[in-house]
Amino acid sequence: MFGEGPRWRGECLWFSDMHGEAVHTVDLDGRLDTVVEVPGRRPSGLGFLPDGSLLIVSMLEREVLRWDGADLTVHADLRALVPDGCNDMVVDAHGNAYVGSFPPAADPSGVLVLVRPDGSADVAARDLSFPNGCVIADGGRALIVAESLGRRFTKFTIADDATLSDRSLFADVAPRGPDGICLDADGAVWAAATLAREFVRVAPGGEVLETIAIDDRLAIACAFGGPDGRTLFLLTALEHAPDALRGTRDATIHVVNVDVPGTGSP
Repeated sequence: MFGEGPRWRGECLWFSDMHGEAVHTVDLDGRLDTVVEVPGRRPSGLGFLPDGSLLIVSMLEREVLRWDGADLTVHADLRALVPDGCNDMVVDAHGNAYVGSFPPAADPSGVLVLVRPDGSADVAARDLSFPNGCVIADGGRALIVAESLGRRFTKFTIADDATLSDRSLFADVAPRGPDGICLDADGAVWAAATLAREFVRVAPGGEVLETIAIDDRLAIACAFGGPDGRTLFLLTALEHAPDALRGTRDATIHVVNVDVPGTGSP
């Protein structure tokens, strides 16, 4: 119904069906398999712990779930830290997860939450204008987050204890509002510009290097994968509201071969 949170792992693309309440995988031949169903929840961002367990953002419940292949449990309860819903997530090589959030209606700012491998959580950054897709860059030493309402990418330094500091502007992408993002080996960010109905490749500083228009669809998220990291997966949908999507199966995953491979996480 609505694909989100794409991550390449084990020769498959893993992704959430946010309104279909499940996590699936699909391989390059188009074979679709269901990993786990999460009835009554809206799954969004995905990531993996060092032991291979899958982490799943449960948006409206403001939780991070853990699927170990047999049992689905609550890895972290974020209700005390996030005033509205949770959203996308990136997980580093050590199992530290960074979770974005919807800003409350009365306040355009939002928080980015750090969830440690043991499930403990703290606010990592405040006053972000709808923190959404994130990538781990610079060999694990930096994080770039898309601020959807801020129309920009913001960069942080990641300390040895996984906390964030040294906030700086990575790129201004106004008037586009970026959603899901991924990073390539040249240091450029590919981003879903949802309402602009396109995917864009953006250099540090904001120059748009490439554009992939998708016309009548919403651009939701993107990720690198494939055997050489040069397959770019583009997730699109016709609508965003769950009522408009109920009973449909019109979300798509497109693939594009690109010259510059992906890097970082996801």
